[in-house]
Amino acid sequence: MDFTDLYINGQWHGSDERFDVLNPATEEVLASVASADIKDADAALDAAEAAMADWAARTPRERSEVLRKAWELMTARLDHFAKLITLENGKARADAMGEATYAAEFFRWFAEEAVRADGLITRAPASGARIIVQHKPAGLAVLITPWNYPAAMGTRKIAPALAAGCAVIIKPASETPLTMLALMPLLEEAGVPPGLVNVLPSKKTGALVDHMMHDPRVRVVSFTGSTGVGRKLLKGAADQVLKPAMELGGNAPVVVLDDADMDTAIEGTMLAKMRNLGEACTAANRIYVHESIADAFTARLTERMAALKVGDGSDPSVDVGPLVNADTRDKVAAFVADAVAKGAKVECGGETPDGTGYFYPPTVLSNVPENADCVHDEIFGPVAAIQTFSDTEEAIRRANDTEYGLVAYVFSADMKRAMQVCERLDYGMVGLNRGLVSDPAAPFGGTKQSGLGREGGHEGMLEFMETQYISASW
Repeated sequence: MDFTDLYINGQWHGSDERFDVLNPATEEVLASVASADIKDADAALDAAEAAMADWAARTPRERSEVLRKAWELMTARLDHFAKLITLENGKARADAMGEATYAAEFFRWFAEEAVRADGLITRAPASGARIIVQHKPAGLAVLITPWNYPAAMGTRKIAPALAAGCAVIIKPASETPLTMLALMPLLEEAGVPPGLVNVLPSKKTGALVDHMMHDPRVRVVSFTGSTGVGRKLLKGAADQVLKPAMELGGNAPVVVLDDADMDTAIEGTMLAKMRNLGEACTAANRIYVHESIADAFTARLTERMAALKVGDGSDPSVDVGPLVNADTRDKVAAFVADAVAKGAKVECGGETPDGTGYFYPPTVLSNVPENADCVHDEIFGPVAAIQTFSDTEEAIRRANDTEYGLVAYVFSADMKRAMQVCERLDYGMVGLNRGLVSDPAAPFGGTKQSGLGREGGHEGMLEFMETQYISASW
């Protein structure tokens, strides 16, 4: 079956309008996908409301077993999902396989967390009454996912919501809805009842989401995407006092101290920069290297970046696929042009190739000035912007000098010194001597304008639960 329609109440539904999904490597149409409207949103809300009552009443172990089965099924089909991710997102085969594996792991992690919504019983010191604290499903959840991780950003929200006992309506990104739609038959097979998970691709995202957020049955809105869109959603959420979970933009600094192990720093920076082609909120954006090792670091990083093979991600030998669309590619090119005009030096890459596909080569810029646009905004592409610093205090100050606070990276061989730096960085997450922080078992999220709440870890399930306190005497 061609899964390109709306998925509501366990059934596939067509729509009055459709939109095309493109392969970013070839610019060819992959599929025509149904576009949901307000009546479809209402049908999904009705289905979710009906399904949640039974699901929330199930034991934690019953919910856990369904999620565990989803992990087993997805793990057995990683190759299928990786191919689909590459087709609609463009990322290289190895990167897509990594995402599929990561996405499946959220089902296993939250299968284990579903039975651990621990409460508390204690006694009030003054009255002697029993204080009973328990966690209950918050209610219907609207999930809005981005195009850069079409599988993982969905499962990172679906799994904790189901573990908590909630029903969900998912609005996937218009660039990449196919992976999420293809996940639905798997969830059916795992035992997810009809109506509990609904998928509404749409080109009318703003109106559709706003309508659902103003339905009194919706109690949670979970969004991953830009800070600008997140601010708008928070304003809408205020009308209904919804529980928001917002994973927003980043501007990740990499701080390479003078005592860093060079091999570790290069490997970590490559991973932080080039995972998902740099199209990630966790991607290294500003690379601060101590002036005493900057030349050696730049030469090593340039050698590694220049050696990466660019091409269609479906070719197993390719390291770097296309960016997701023309606008993203052109924005990356504009960042490079701006930095060069202001004095940066191109060490490798830096030129948009001719031909079909939204490709941009791995690029290293050195001597990047502080007023370059790429220092202050997310690059969201394969461009490593290197700056130097002379002392640690300067590095910390410059790393914190941004409205964002999602993730930072620190490289140092002195663990005491490194931990002191980490603790002074105003970020929700820090990678210490490693370029990867994302893990289903860890609370993913940021400070400042990078969002509210956490995804993953035990905290991820609590985002879909309300705390109830009962004062009792007996």
